Amino acid sequence: MAWDWQVFCEDTMEHAAVQGCFGKGGDITYLDWMLSAWGWTVSVSLLGLALALVLGSLIGTLRTLPDRPTIVRLGNAWVELFRNIPLLVQLFFWYHVIPTIFPAMKAVPGFVLVVLALGFFTSARIAEQVRSGIETLPRGQRYAAMAMGFTTFQSYRYVLLPAAFRMIIPPLTSETMGIFKNSSVAFAVSVTELTMFAMQAQEETARGIEIYLAVTALYVVSAFTINRIMTFIEKRVRVPGLTAVDAGGH
Repeated sequence: MAWDWQVFCEDTMEHAAVQGCFGKGGDITYLDWMLSAWGWTVSVSLLGLALALVLGSLIGTLRTLPDRPTIVRLGNAWVELFRNIPLLVQLFFWYHVIPTIFPAMKAVPGFVLVVLALGFFTSARIAEQVRSGIETLPRGQRYAAMAMGFTTFQSYRYVLLPAAFRMIIPPLTSETMGIFKNSSVAFAVSVTELTMFAMQAQEETARGIEIYLAVTALYVVSAFTINRIMTFIEKRVRVPGLTAVDAGGH
């Protein structure tokens, strides 16, 4: 069977060809639909990443506090809980279980629940990376900050966290790419992102090869863009001569 890329120039209602491939006057082509789905994928991913970075950084930092065993245990519990439960199970928990316990949650859009599931799941992984980054630093840095009269908060704010984040950018790059790929679970709760678009469009058009190749290309382009951005950031903030291995060896 010959490939037919003109399928993206058809409107989604009557499957008639649309000049220029973009719908006008209320018509929506499959190209319009795919780009809209890509927008939902990007939105879910970026919001989930923002939530994960905030929670992961906080929890990872709390897990390294000296003489705070209770806080450390709570942080460890968070990491083990959200890291060891499959993401899809967590999403179904947010979508089906939480609204049953808290009826007010029934009014929350599925889009928001996906962001919460992605954010909490990824926060556990980022928390572990932040903890490792801080504990990799030489102890002398903490002691030097204390000797200068810094409070615990100031020590983390001005000394430990800036150095730790510089060293964990490579694994953060993987997590950023991972959360973008993991956003595909949103189709399970009817969020029209790229995976759901692909499933529905191929059923309507019987052009699965073209649809899935196009969607795959968008995922690859997105992942490559993330990789390039994070690599650029890593080079900009890198401390000459300091790596995770170097810091751990001193």
